[in-house]
Amino acid sequence: MSKIPLQFRHNGRDVAIFVDGGTNLLVALRELIGDMTPKFGCGQGGCGTCSVLVEGELHLSCLTLAETVAGRSVETLDGMKQGPNLHPLQRAFADHFAAQCGYCTPGMLMAAKALLDRNPSPSRDEVVEAISGNICRCTGYEPIINAILAAASGRVSA
Repeated sequence: MSKIPLQFRHNGRDVAIFVDGGTNLLVALRELIGDMTPKFGCGQGGCGTCSVLVEGELHLSCLTLAETVAGRSVETLDGMKQGPNLHPLQRAFADHFAAQCGYCTPGMLMAAKALLDRNPSPSRDEVVEAISGNICRCTGYEPIINAILAAASGRVSA
């Protein structure tokens, strides 16, 4: 099978790779670019741990064909921080103990960022809806919801 050239923006920088036809975005990000922040969970789009933003919209990278992001912008958890400075959502997750094992954290943070980017002052119900595609087996969701609401209100440590 011949390789397909693929160019897109990854966390603000232009990348060019070759993918096999049918390669999903998760494999392209992890194995070809080396961004290990999107996690492999179920491989069927049911857990949300592979969530990334494509042009600001939440996508499950395990179900997204890599070639569909040609010429587009893809943001992962690795792109949220600015140098050594954590994004307010990342700080809020730490402050509110919203990450225990941490496996769901990348997907939760990307879902939360997508929400806050389009709605900076969400209600609790809107937060619950925004993260509903992400499974967490450790926290019981309450610390995650509280962290997102705290980040939205600006109540995070510096």
